Amino acid sequence: MPLQHHEFTSESVSEGHPDKVSDQISDAVVDLFLGKDPTAKVAVETLTTTNRVVLAGEVRTNNGAVVTKDEMNQAARDVVKAIGYEQDGFHWQNMAVENHVHGQSAEIAQGVEAGQGLHQEEGAGDQGIMFGYATDETPELMPATLVYSHQILRKLAELRHNGTHPELEPDAKSQVTLQYDGSRPVGVNAIVVSHQHKDSATLEELREIIRPVVKDVLPEGWFPDEDKFYVNPTGRFVIGGPDGDAGLTGRKIIVDTYGGAAPHGGGAFSGKDPSKVDRSAAYATRYLAKNVVAAGLAKRCNIQVSYAIGVAQPLSLYVDTFGTGEVGEDTIARKLRELVDLSPRGIRNHLKLEAPIYSPSASYGHFGRTPTDAGAFSWEKTGLVNELQALAK
Repeated sequence: MPLQHHEFTSESVSEGHPDKVSDQISDAVVDLFLGKDPTAKVAVETLTTTNRVVLAGEVRTNNGAVVTKDEMNQAARDVVKAIGYEQDGFHWQNMAVENHVHGQSAEIAQGVEAGQGLHQEEGAGDQGIMFGYATDETPELMPATLVYSHQILRKLAELRHNGTHPELEPDAKSQVTLQYDGSRPVGVNAIVVSHQHKDSATLEELREIIRPVVKDVLPEGWFPDEDKFYVNPTGRFVIGGPDGDAGLTGRKIIVDTYGGAAPHGGGAFSGKDPSKVDRSAAYATRYLAKNVVAAGLAKRCNIQVSYAIGVAQPLSLYVDTFGTGEVGEDTIARKLRELVDLSPRGIRNHLKLEAPIYSPSASYGHFGRTPTDAGAFSWEKTGLVNELQALAK
């Protein structure tokens, strides 16, 4: 059924949010391993709390490369330094780093390596379901609520990093509520920004810093009434980051994906090498859904795949165009299977995922980003458009 008049909300969190600090550290470790061995297996979780970082997980290299605990620990410090944490309660130089990373289980290895286990072809690293989504409501083919939420925090982070507003500290959250007419956003109902700040900053000063940023992000004339523009609704936000709240890898999966506008299979991305389908298949389904929308086959598209551990090909591929499709969903599904090998190895090869490209994705969303020369965000490319457009002819 087509969407009717409604409102919808998405949130984002900054690079300094404790959970995002954890995600960035975990992905820095992934990149450290992949930089030495593109086939390395990595599953690393991070806990952050007051002046302490704890690493835990399983790793394996296949080419004899060695990544020491000292290197992992230094990667964690480098991440925290780059974010800008130099507070009494969380400081890149003074924090303790505990490292409990160890070798990967041989029983897991036999299911995900070619020629081992019950199935000889390289299989998925776990069972599960993954979703990809795209919508034509923004140039990024992403939900507008999430795009604006990310952009507000990225622009505020730039003002903090370049010294324009040293009153700002790293931890922050944003929330955008839009009014929709059908599937099209037509205005803003409310904006919420909570931003950590130095003790000397007043609430009015913070409002005056944040207001022009929000106005710059939103379409002209969309800024809400002042009583719907919420800045630090509790009044003060001095104690924040891992000192104010413990952080864990994988707790911001909706921020990482589609802001609640699409289903989520439940698996986090950060800290996992691309042999894990939680990550690679989620990237692949976004790639497929984005290409469907970019090709004009639908205004919205949601794609689900499912896997069994040790089995290479997905057990299912489901396409939903929400009644906006130009051709049948079964036709789209068959064509997508023809165009892309959705086995773990096929996805890695098609999207060139075996490279140290993941750190940039660990803050401000994995989707709706611009592909880089280094290979990050390859899943945002639209290389299938021409072949998909042929379906509508």
